[in-house]
Amino acid sequence: MADSDDYVYDEASGEWIPAAEAAAKKAAAEAPAGAVEVRDSVGNLLADGDSVLLTKDLKVKGSNQTLQRGTVIKSIRLTGDAQEIDCRHDTIKGLVLRAEFVRKR
Repeated sequence: MADSDDYVYDEASGEWIPAAEAAAKKAAAEAPAGAVEVRDSVGNLLADGDSVLLTKDLKVKGSNQTLQRGTVIKSIRLTGDAQEIDCRHDTIKGLVLRAEFVRKR
């Protein structure tokens, strides 16, 4: 009995391949090379532009200021490091936080 899987013509290789294999190739091609998954303290995936809450009081180096637990940080940016996020606070510019101290809002 013949395989009931659909086949798709792959222009790159010039061969007919199973549709599931073609879909896997397409998904791999669309994912950015070297993309790093950044996860918050409870395991949620973070993305550019997300808002996060602080889960711990944090002293800011180079300042006598402390960011309180529950502070909302808006519009984060990922840095390429799996544990660091770049963000802005009203009073602190150029703030870099560790992902282990934030939770996605």
